[in-house]
Amino acid sequence: MLDALTLDQLRVLISVADEGSFSAAARKLRRVQSAVSQTMRNLEDQLGLVLWDRSTKLPTLTEQGRVILSAARRVSAEVEGLRKLAASLVAGMEPSVSLCLDALFPLPAAIELCREFAQAFPQVELRVDTQTMSAVSGKVLRGEASIGVVSPMGLSGSIGHKLQRRVLAPIRMLPVVSPQHPLAKLRGPLSLEQLDPYVQIVLSERSEEESQGVPDQAVLSSKTWRVSDLHTKHEMLRAGLGFGNLPEHLIGPDLRNKTLVRIHPASWGEDEHKLYLSAIHVPELVLGPAHEWVLQRLAALCQALDKQSPKQSPKQSPKQKHS
Repeated sequence: MLDALTLDQLRVLISVADEGSFSAAARKLRRVQSAVSQTMRNLEDQLGLVLWDRSTKLPTLTEQGRVILSAARRVSAEVEGLRKLAASLVAGMEPSVSLCLDALFPLPAAIELCREFAQAFPQVELRVDTQTMSAVSGKVLRGEASIGVVSPMGLSGSIGHKLQRRVLAPIRMLPVVSPQHPLAKLRGPLSLEQLDPYVQIVLSERSEEESQGVPDQAVLSSKTWRVSDLHTKHEMLRAGLGFGNLPEHLIGPDLRNKTLVRIHPASWGEDEHKLYLSAIHVPELVLGPAHEWVLQRLAALCQALDKQSPKQSPKQSPKQKHS
């Protein structure tokens, strides 16, 4: 008997419950009351349950009726979602967007992007992954992500020629140490001789055999500890285990709270390690409305964060810079 169940019966059940009576539901549905009453009796017969207590002036839901009503609301919502999804697909909307972000990408921008996407495209599935360097490009090239956000290191060699690229706002990398680290006590530009005795913590994807991954970047010490994720590097630097670069947007609170302090290697200029993240995808990707929206919002959110970040005044003296 359940095979004869119809969506119309469920909608009538919901309408009667919401309006409070068969007559009010009939007016809302623009039907005669007898048709609504008959629909409810047919539904009860097909389910083998009594949904309405008709012993009172206004029929009320039985305990079984309340359970069926809850299920009917879920079914109705799923059907409405299916209808909207089908309509969006007919209009050219993609069923899903898969996004792979480099670990350097600002987390506040990623959270805001996801929040806005859920509101703008409630019927489109969003998958988000985080990788480092060439792993981002690899996922895009293999079709495991439709859009990637990658650092320049992830586009090295021949990889960059295989991908469509849109440059986003820059990420400024700052060399820092714990205030308890010996390097924190040194003033002025630090020479290679001053840096070399200490461990440099490097975000790396090199294997033990040195044959895989992007070469280690900006290495100034012969003593390196390699880590594969930004969170570990951040915590190791805060613990005073070495020196290294971290994104300015990540360590702003540390610099204000003095849980990390800047150092100034003589080999690096002020903006030498400003990295431009890029949004990438394969050239043959058909950019539907959701993908195009993601690309535009990535750029806008990164630019907004870049404007909020503190800028180094070009008129500062060396003494002021290293204080």
